[in-house]
Amino acid sequence: MPDAIHTLLGLCSGGVIGFTLGLVGGGGSILAVPLLLYVVGIPDPHRAIGTSALAVTINALCSLASHARSGNVRWTCAALFACAGIFGALAGAACGKVINGQHLLFLFAIVMMVVGALMARGGRKPGPQAGQDTPRPAVLPVVSYGILTGFCSGFFGIGGGFLIVPALLAATGMPMLNAIATSLVAVCAFGLTTSVSYAVAGLVDLPMVGILVAGGVVGSAGGATLARHLGQHPQRLRMIFAWLIFIVALYMMWRSARAMGLA
Repeated sequence: MPDAIHTLLGLCSGGVIGFTLGLVGGGGSILAVPLLLYVVGIPDPHRAIGTSALAVTINALCSLASHARSGNVRWTCAALFACAGIFGALAGAACGKVINGQHLLFLFAIVMMVVGALMARGGRKPGPQAGQDTPRPAVLPVVSYGILTGFCSGFFGIGGGFLIVPALLAATGMPMLNAIATSLVAVCAFGLTTSVSYAVAGLVDLPMVGILVAGGVVGSAGGATLARHLGQHPQRLRMIFAWLIFIVALYMMWRSARAMGLA
């Protein structure tokens, strides 16, 4: 069991993870892995990845419940996207566990930078408002994006919200708030798939999962509330999302490069 200091650090980290999930529908696992490595002090990147995957899944369920009560989730699209992505997540998790942990984190940071740049670029363009009708999405793009983001989710051991949100926007053109809410269904599905794969390999710290979830319950409620207030300003949500990714990606890149002797 973690001692008092690590328990407190885990609770605070869980609060940050939950708040981020509720606010932008993703980023929780982006923050979870570096928080577990650099704040809580879990030494093994693969164990941090496995632990964060399960904790983010449970926290995402709390955020999903809040968004579902508000009617923000597009359930048909969510089910199709998540079912397709589960197959990709299984394949990705199998590949990710055989990659060196620091190399995996460095690749993770590069992907984050690319997605952050795309989100920042998209944030300058007006999008449909929450509650606005959008055309019914084609099945093939939803399935294709689902498989691709599922693989990335499993490979990097993340819930994948920071990939799922832009993928849903590209595949469906739905409003940002609906994409955030809908992404949480896939975050839960991908995160659970990945965490089961890591748990089988003994790479999940269950006591720390409980601590992160306890902190995340409070944080997710606050994040979801703020997201509803910002729902009429999708560009603002995009930019918050993008800058969050940039900051964490640069820090992870620096730390992993140092660990590999590149900096």
